[in-house]
Amino acid sequence: MQFRTFGRQNNPASVLGFGCMRLPVLDGRSERSGIDEAEALRIIRHAIDSGVNYIDTAYFYHDGQSEVLVGKALKDGYRDKVRLVTKSPVNGIVNRKEDYRRILDEQLKRLNEETVDLYLFHGLNKKSWGIVQSEDLIGCALKAKQEGKIREIGFSFHDEYSVFEEIVNGYDGWSMCQIQYNYMDTDRQAGTRGLKLAASKGLAVVVMEPILGGKLANPPEAIQRLIRESGYPGTPADLALQWVWNQPEVSVVLSGMSNMNQVQQNLDSAERSGIGTLSTETLALIEKIKAYYNAADTIPCTTCKYCMPCPSGVNIPRNIKVYNEAITYQNTAEAGKKYANMKSITGTPESADLCIGCGTCEEKCPQKISIRSWMEQIDSFLGQK
Repeated sequence: MQFRTFGRQNNPASVLGFGCMRLPVLDGRSERSGIDEAEALRIIRHAIDSGVNYIDTAYFYHDGQSEVLVGKALKDGYRDKVRLVTKSPVNGIVNRKEDYRRILDEQLKRLNEETVDLYLFHGLNKKSWGIVQSEDLIGCALKAKQEGKIREIGFSFHDEYSVFEEIVNGYDGWSMCQIQYNYMDTDRQAGTRGLKLAASKGLAVVVMEPILGGKLANPPEAIQRLIRESGYPGTPADLALQWVWNQPEVSVVLSGMSNMNQVQQNLDSAERSGIGTLSTETLALIEKIKAYYNAADTIPCTTCKYCMPCPSGVNIPRNIKVYNEAITYQNTAEAGKKYANMKSITGTPESADLCIGCGTCEEKCPQKISIRSWMEQIDSFLGQK
């Protein structure tokens, strides 16, 4: 295993981290069937025995059972070998000062631990960052740190760069941040600007979704052909991982591993990783892949949100994003499930079929997108998947 510096902390981190959101389950398909405990323990401990020292979980993973399983995996001396990370579910169930401490204590009980090494504000965005500020949840974190319940404070993130910049600059005591980053997300969410900003501030940067939820691991045949013809020796997943590890600002790359084969492939890939080691030819290959994806016939939405709010409740940017991902990555089945969830969001459906064709959004759209026509097409296309 290779290791890198972790921000301002002295203890180096393994370049590969184990994300405990996609642990093996009993029927091999649904989290609701429960974690396959024996197999999950086996693969986590194998990863740790192989040098992985960053274990990441959260309150909601596997309906709350991920933390319990991680606690069991870290018995028998394994706790001393790792940096243990979990997250405070801000804007999920932590909305007040009183919630912060109660949920933290519940998580420590689940983990069967007195202390976690890193406690992150989970999935910060503009709204949840507002809650952190208004409720002084950083003050709560500092108190928990003083009491020895947590060692360092960080955050994970899902929003636009401007929000990321505000959060990074909003508190001087961040130890690390966790961002979505891969070769297709350089200009999305925190993006490359966010990566460099955080590193310049001394934060360790942990990367999630390095293969974009699996999309970059199973590309269309045209991209697989590009990779084969280039002579690149690894898999599409390995190529995506190596690209992230190539960035000097990255400390840890997280992978949600579900079986021993995935663990071993990622361990092997991590062993070959390095900063600035990708050849000119490999970087050119990645640019070709990006160009192929970007050339897909998608809707030219920039997510500026000028079209919002919709009088009928349609989340226009989100519908477009789901559709664009379906076309770009040819994952219509997954996109269909996301669209179905948008139809059934409790109390507030936001799917394209709610559009009444009033045209208010089109008057505001700086890209001059024919939104009404696209909403009809999106519902017709994704509503049948």
